Amino acid sequence: MNGIIDSTVEKYFYALLPKRDEVLAEIEQQAERRNIPIVGPAVGRVLYQYAQLIGARRIFEMGSAIGYSTIWLARACPAATVYYTDSDPKNAKEAQAYFERAGVRDRIQVLTGNALDLLDQAEGEFDLIFNDVSKRDYPEVFRKAVPRLRRGGLFITDNVLWSGRVTQPNPDENTRGILEFNRLIYSSTELFPTLLPLRDGLAVCHKL
Repeated sequence: MNGIIDSTVEKYFYALLPKRDEVLAEIEQQAERRNIPIVGPAVGRVLYQYAQLIGARRIFEMGSAIGYSTIWLARACPAATVYYTDSDPKNAKEAQAYFERAGVRDRIQVLTGNALDLLDQAEGEFDLIFNDVSKRDYPEVFRKAVPRLRRGGLFITDNVLWSGRVTQPNPDENTRGILEFNRLIYSSTELFPTLLPLRDGLAVCHKL
């Protein structure tokens, strides 16, 4: 929870969410205990729903940590291939163990390294690209990801409200990256963006 909406409303909302299975619940506990950034169950459900709605078959995730959002995406589309990316091989190893337990390992391509470079190296177009890398890199993600998305595809980005720091004076490098990214998506003639004030802000962009 990041203070974007009233805390009592947010607590009510999260209390409504169905319990997650053992694997997702364990990742949530590990993320809280070890301060690992994950999208959480509310955003996880958005990813699941949107991936299903467009019938995604190729999904590229930029910044996957220990695989929480990857599992939501892989479960949404059993016939899809989901590209997991993270710069830390230890995260990738931990994520793969979760993928096995979640029954989705065969749907996931595990890649380690810089997500921007890995996107350059991947072939073809994607139905859905999910962006959750270092915030200072968001403008470069925009420039690289949008051309790789098919028409009718979705470009989804986390943390676009950045705990409200996007409204504060004297932004730091990461906040400036988010501010520029938000300007780019709303000025783009290729995208139809919607900013959802969910958790830390989620930008959902439909490629026209």
